[in-house]
Amino acid sequence: MVDRIGSILGSKGREIWSVAPEATVYDAIALMAEKSIGAVLVLSDRVLVGIVTERDYARKVILQGRSSKDTRVGEIMTAELVTVGPDSTVDECMRLMTRQRIRHLPVIDQGSLAGMVSIGDLVNAVISDQAHTIDQLHTYIASSYPA
Repeated sequence: MVDRIGSILGSKGREIWSVAPEATVYDAIALMAEKSIGAVLVLSDRVLVGIVTERDYARKVILQGRSSKDTRVGEIMTAELVTVGPDSTVDECMRLMTRQRIRHLPVIDQGSLAGMVSIGDLVNAVISDQAHTIDQLHTYIASSYPA
């Protein structure tokens, strides 16, 4: 059963897609499109300073009539980050994401950025765990009974 965030990172990988606060929003959105992701972390001198998401783009650029090529990531990023550790459980993270209304959680391990999980990663982990449980139940039910 994969119920710890560290296990999910071990399975999906710890690759981190990021931009600098000085990058244009256009560059951030282009990276998201290229990697088929919904958010990128914002790093300044290898330090996590924020996150920029498709939601930030829609609400803080498009709806405000700003230009993605003239707006810097640092102007629209979310700087008050919600993070988790590798020992956090899938259930804890799902509750946190629901309560905070967010879809991405940076993972911090001993003060260092270890990766990021999305709501999709967590849902996939739950589905995988449920499939494993169903397989075990089928095996148990199908096993022969002692005579």
